[in-house]
Amino acid sequence: MGARIGIDVGGTFTDFILTRDDAPPILHKVLSTPADPSIAVVAGLAELASMAGPARDAGAFVASIETIVHGTTVATNATLTGTGAKSALLTTAGVRDALEMRRGIREEQYNNEYTNVRPLVPRYLRAGIRGRLDRSGREIEPLSLADVDEAIARFRREGVEAVSVCFMHSYANPAHEAAAAERVRAAMPEAFLTVSSTLLPSIRFYERVSTTALNSYVGPKLNRYVERLVARLAEAGFRGTLLIMQSNGGVMAPEVARASPALTLLSGPAGGPGAGLFYAKALGRDRAITTDMGGTSFEASVAVGAPLLVNDGEVARHKIALPMLDIHTIGAGGGSIGWLDPGGMLRMGPQSAGADPGPACYGKGGALPASTDANLVLGYLDPDYFAGGRMRLSVEAAREAIRTHIAEPMGMSVEDAAAGMFRVVCNNMAQGVREVTIKRGWDPREFPFVAAGGAGPIHSCQICNELEIPLQIVPRESSVLCAMGMLLSDLQHDFVRTFVADLATLDWARLAGLVDEMVAEGDRQLAAERIPPARRRFAVKLDCRYVKQYHEVGVDVPREAIRAGDSAAVAQGLHREHNRLYGYSLEHENAPVEVINVRVQAIGAVDKPRHPEEDWSDADPASARKGSRDAYVPEEGAFRSVPVYDGHRLRFGQRIAGPAIIEEVTTSVVLTGGWDAIVDRYGSFVLHRKGREDLVAAVSGARSKEVTA
Repeated sequence: MGARIGIDVGGTFTDFILTRDDAPPILHKVLSTPADPSIAVVAGLAELASMAGPARDAGAFVASIETIVHGTTVATNATLTGTGAKSALLTTAGVRDALEMRRGIREEQYNNEYTNVRPLVPRYLRAGIRGRLDRSGREIEPLSLADVDEAIARFRREGVEAVSVCFMHSYANPAHEAAAAERVRAAMPEAFLTVSSTLLPSIRFYERVSTTALNSYVGPKLNRYVERLVARLAEAGFRGTLLIMQSNGGVMAPEVARASPALTLLSGPAGGPGAGLFYAKALGRDRAITTDMGGTSFEASVAVGAPLLVNDGEVARHKIALPMLDIHTIGAGGGSIGWLDPGGMLRMGPQSAGADPGPACYGKGGALPASTDANLVLGYLDPDYFAGGRMRLSVEAAREAIRTHIAEPMGMSVEDAAAGMFRVVCNNMAQGVREVTIKRGWDPREFPFVAAGGAGPIHSCQICNELEIPLQIVPRESSVLCAMGMLLSDLQHDFVRTFVADLATLDWARLAGLVDEMVAEGDRQLAAERIPPARRRFAVKLDCRYVKQYHEVGVDVPREAIRAGDSAAVAQGLHREHNRLYGYSLEHENAPVEVINVRVQAIGAVDKPRHPEEDWSDADPASARKGSRDAYVPEEGAFRSVPVYDGHRLRFGQRIAGPAIIEEVTTSVVLTGGWDAIVDRYGSFVLHRKGREDLVAAVSGARSKEVTA
């Protein structure tokens, strides 16, 4: 297998990982270029060329790349910053205000000053079109093409860039939407167009119209970016396969991303959960909490057997009902700024110093204290070895920023203020982990904690202390974990159809026929992406609920059970999952069950990089020791001299006792006083609480064991 590169564009850094056959992976980071992220992508590839081997011409190196898997935050940032396209909406007459009315539920019930999110489509560009279908798809009133043409003329006068078409009950009959879309294409061929019955043919009008509008809103910007990226890569000599990471944890061709850009709204962090599970499997675990702390944000997710999916979520308070990984994001990163609220309480983030000017210690003009400044003052970072020494940090600038904005206003020393900043940001991240564990019915103490991101392993011990988690994994590739996860991801497409039926009277032949149609659709998509039949597989899930409930629960159902009409298997699946999520089921009450949606996931397996394994070493890790320095130990509430190790020289089986610091070019691992570590066969660091050697027995007992991604 040739060279494969994963690229994750973040708010502060753009991460790269290069894998080739059985050679050790090469990790690299460059500062992101928010105005045009493709500039940093091409610049990073040129720098990778010089790292890949002696006298390697950049053009020849890029030409040798077999596959690039790319995660992008373009759609996410456009939504967060409100810089998407000028958009319009064609919808059923009488319901054009659904984007503002939403579900009619105040997000903060007791906050009378809380205002609704501004719709992505302004009211004057939302056109109500006469014509109506009933819930079964039968036409009650013909579609008014005159209304459609009048709205299109107005859209053209207003300079609309993107149009959404979303009519009531179009999931049951797409004819009205198809007719309206045809008129839009003819009159506005340059506009980006989203048709709800193509993107999301399922019930719940608000969720469908919101998702459709969001897809159109980010469409032009993502399309322009993908065009620039493809062009720049071609100019650089790339002739391989480009794949785009999508929110469900799979990858897709650029053409699919351009047609359905909303699929990329979690494109950046979506590689993390699968990669975290890969490293957990090396310890014989089938589950993991994966976290990623970068320069701007902190993501947390859970995988149990596989990364967990949700079928609806929100981005900047805008509803999206497409399958996506259950990832919780907060504004907590290395660039998160420390500040005092009106009551004098210390806060961290969500504001970030970003890449430019960055934290004060970067010396690029930033004057506000950030999390990285606190870590530098606490001794967790070597000012002369940040980014392997390519970027020198200023301790004086960090101390001055903390003194001016935190320490003096609070009447404390710079060191105590830095320790407070560290504790607050760690507490924020621990709360983020609670959102995807305790609030989802999982006990975080039962999961290995995978710490990733350039700043993640600095804070992971303190986060785990907060959550009483006894086992951590810091992958050798932790600083670029999402980029690594992209290389481990398969092609993946999700399909949904509404199928409302009582389980007791369900027409199994009709359901089986619908599943076969959806599988055939997925099969055609994978065939178009040149995936051999032997590498295609399909998973079926039914959205079920007890009769009179509002929310559904996804139940995995084998296709054989559907062909056999096995209602008991479906009901038992609902009882189990409902009990796990909510602590009870209605199994013993014989409550009637109904099916709402059918979902099919089409997966095309792709070649994945082999992860080279190291030979067992009983050598004393003292050979990797770089020296010592004073660092803050949270358990002791004081500074003390701690050993510092070169992480690149540590080998499989070697043990480090905390407190200690393990430094690598792209990250640092801070072992606080209550933790020890051992290196596993992938060169990753497995951290465990002191006295819990049982938790890492699998490391020494798996010297030749294979792990399947």
